[in-house]
Amino acid sequence: MATQDKEKKDAKIIILATEACAYPGANSVGQAHSSYPANTYILRVRAPVLFPEDFYIDCFKKGCGGIIVMSCGEECPYDGAYHALAKRLDNVYKMMKEKEIEIKRLRLTAICTVCNRAFLKEVNQMNTLVKELGPPVLKEN
Repeated sequence: MATQDKEKKDAKIIILATEACAYPGANSVGQAHSSYPANTYILRVRAPVLFPEDFYIDCFKKGCGGIIVMSCGEECPYDGAYHALAKRLDNVYKMMKEKEIEIKRLRLTAICTVCNRAFLKEVNQMNTLVKELGPPVLKEN
């Protein structure tokens, strides 16, 4: 297998999964014995809004192929956190455009505690995209 093909296959997908909603949703996928790509890494987080803009750019600099922020959406237990997260990610999208990183590599989605199909759909879509795009190449300003 060529090195470039291996990099496309192995490009990591990071999921920031909220502990109140998305992480239990991911757990229910496992309990249902469903499978998803092995290059997916789930991080249980209290609230994704706690991650600064540079976190996402640093992930792409280190070769992460895609990031999915799975939140509770409007049902977030922390008042105003979802709107602050959406605003923060808008800033990240601007930074990504400046560095010529395809903005499709970062997705925000709401996943509930029993959203098995939605979880699998998001992961599989991102995996397909990451394979198509290959590893991110950043333009330095």
